[in-house]
Amino acid sequence: MTPSNAIINVTNLRLRTYIGFNPEEREKKQDVVINLEIRYLVNEAALQDEVSEALNYKTITKKVIKLVEEGQFLLLERLVADVLAVCSEHADVTYARVTIDKPHALRFADSVSLALEYHADAAARLRVLEIAS
Repeated sequence: MTPSNAIINVTNLRLRTYIGFNPEEREKKQDVVINLEIRYLVNEAALQDEVSEALNYKTITKKVIKLVEEGQFLLLERLVADVLAVCSEHADVTYARVTIDKPHALRFADSVSLALEYHADAAARLRVLEIAS
């Protein structure tokens, strides 16, 4: 069997962090809800139960938890971008999408969310452009 695409979804990871730039937001942690989608090339060894050859979603999730719970962020964009960087750092990742909700950020809304995506092919083109310049 040839390598094929696999998709890891982490749904509704509920964490607390310092998020926002208003003084009251800087004083106490707020809830955030994180959803991750990570696509990667799974190889034959992983399909044959060789643990060392698999992308470890627990390791990724632990890094995300540490980043979020120990961090301080003024903007939701920065928080999402930092989490996306963790999700896309493994060489086999071809695509990642991170959506983070900030519940009760607006008075009459359940939450405000922001999503960012990583595409390995686009990242490779950017690296080529950076080297050429």
